[in-house]
Amino acid sequence: MTGLATLLVLADGRLPAGGHAHSGGLEAAVSSGRLRDLAGLSGFLRGRLATTGRITAAFAAAACVAARTVRAADADADADADAGHDDALDRHRLDALDEGLDARTPSPALRRASRVQGRALLRAGRAIWSVDPAQRDRHHPVALGIVAAAAGLPPAEAAVAGAYGTVSGPASAAVRLLGLDPYGVHSLLAELAGECDRLAALAAARAGDPIDLLPADSAPLLEIGAEVHANWEVRLFAS
Repeated sequence: MTGLATLLVLADGRLPAGGHAHSGGLEAAVSSGRLRDLAGLSGFLRGRLATTGRITAAFAAAACVAARTVRAADADADADADAGHDDALDRHRLDALDEGLDARTPSPALRRASRVQGRALLRAGRAIWSVDPAQRDRHHPVALGIVAAAAGLPPAEAAVAGAYGTVSGPASAAVRLLGLDPYGVHSLLAELAGECDRLAALAAARAGDPIDLLPADSAPLLEIGAEVHANWEVRLFAS
C-alpha cells in the first residue's frame, strides 16, 4: 500500500507510536497561564509550526531521502562499488541528521522526548512496514523519514506528516486540557493545512542540503517550559 492512504495511516494520531502521550509543550503553556482559549491556541499552533514544524518537516524529508537510498542499495544484492559507497554515505547522513537535531534542541527534556517518540515510531514501523531493525534510536523527525521511506512515501509526504504532527498533537491536547470546542480546534488545523503543505514543499526541495543549512528555528519558551514540565510530579502528558 502506497500513496495518500499510506500517508493518512502514518499521520493518524491513532498510530500506536506514542504521540498521544505528548502535548508538544502545550501542557506547560496552559499551566503558566499563557494559553487559555481558542485564540491563544491559534497563536501557539502558528508559532509551533513556524519553528518546530519547519525543522521537523526539513529533517523528515532529508531522512526520507537518505533512507530511500539505503533501502535501494540494500535491496540490490549486485550493487556495484559506487552504489555501496553511496549506501555508506547515506547511513552516515542519518547519523548526522540525528546530531543536527541534538544541536537544535537545547532542552535535555525535549531531546529525551524526541528520542522516546522516535523509538516508538520505529517500533511501529518495524511491525507495519518492515523498517530496518538496525534503526532503533533516532530523533522523531529522523525516525519519521525512515518510516516514510519504508512505507514507500516520497520526501514531501514525510515532510507534510511531520509538519502536521507538530500541530495536531497539541491541538488534541488542548481539547483535553482546556475543554475547547473540538469543531473550533479542527477549524484551526484546517486553516493551517496550506502552511503545512508549503513547509513540506520547501523541505522536499532542500532535502539534500548540508545539515548546517537546514532550518534551525528556535522556540525558547518551549525549551524552558519543557524543563519545568519535566520536573512536575503530576502531569497529564509526558512532554
